[in-house]
Amino acid sequence: MRIVFAGTPEFAALHLQALLDDNNHEIVAVYTQPDRPAGRGKKLKPSPVKALAERHELTIHQPLSLKDPEQQQILAQLNADIMVVVAYGLLLPLAILGTPEHGCINVHASLLPRWRGAAPIQRAIEAGDTETGITIMQMDVGLDTGDMLCTAHCTIEKMDTGGSLHDKLAIIGPPALLATLQQITQGATTPEKQNDALSNYAPKITKAEALIDWSQPAETLDRKVRAFNPFPVTYTTLNNERIRIWQAKLITADSESKCPGTICKSDSQGIQVATGQGSLLITELQLPGKKRLPVSEVLKSRADLFTPGTVLGD
Repeated sequence: MRIVFAGTPEFAALHLQALLDDNNHEIVAVYTQPDRPAGRGKKLKPSPVKALAERHELTIHQPLSLKDPEQQQILAQLNADIMVVVAYGLLLPLAILGTPEHGCINVHASLLPRWRGAAPIQRAIEAGDTETGITIMQMDVGLDTGDMLCTAHCTIEKMDTGGSLHDKLAIIGPPALLATLQQITQGATTPEKQNDALSNYAPKITKAEALIDWSQPAETLDRKVRAFNPFPVTYTTLNNERIRIWQAKLITADSESKCPGTICKSDSQGIQVATGQGSLLITELQLPGKKRLPVSEVLKSRADLFTPGTVLGD
């Protein structure tokens, strides 16, 4: 089929690469977000999808919106059989959804209808889900509400982070996409409607959410630390400075009724902090202006910051 591909981050680029490697379809154009400022110099940086498309000399479009009739006409002139959307970041109006012969399909990083929205990977870990996966759906005007065409399942392990789960889903997503395209080509799809009553909204992760509230249970905080790694990374405060918490372990033992945020113990194993229920053992952190390091390394030079009795988040 003649395919228009729309996507932006690395997750999407891996799916585009799979289509290029497959050789059964023609990528007639690639849509991706406009270049964004990045790094200390704030120079414009192309998205991973654009970088890949440039290496393969594909036609690239980077509109600010697809609501403009002129942009809709440009897409219509591509005469695509289908549009494949993977973490694109722009809403597709009804006029676009109906342009290709087979409409638009989306690769979504959740077993729909469980998590609809921008951050299904992080929200699944944060909620304590034990399973997630990939859903290929036929797009409609709703937010991730279209009929499901294909699903692929993935277990969420107790040590999974947002990053590790992303990588797992990036492995199972491309084969599911290729299988779905083959079914569409053969007219063999069996669309399944979603049960709206089972859906949850997965809003975009904000940096403000990353602040640790030590009054919450240690189990909740453990999930949050993992979900927000590698972005935006959870943090606490000490002496009015941010300390980023990259990795931690759940300790269910009683924290001796200490005030939440109080350091109970600090040694080479980690920094044990009292929470609203149980305690959390911080094993990797990042001091302001420094690199992320195992706690054992941090304590060699800054043990004075983490003496027992010190209260974090003050």
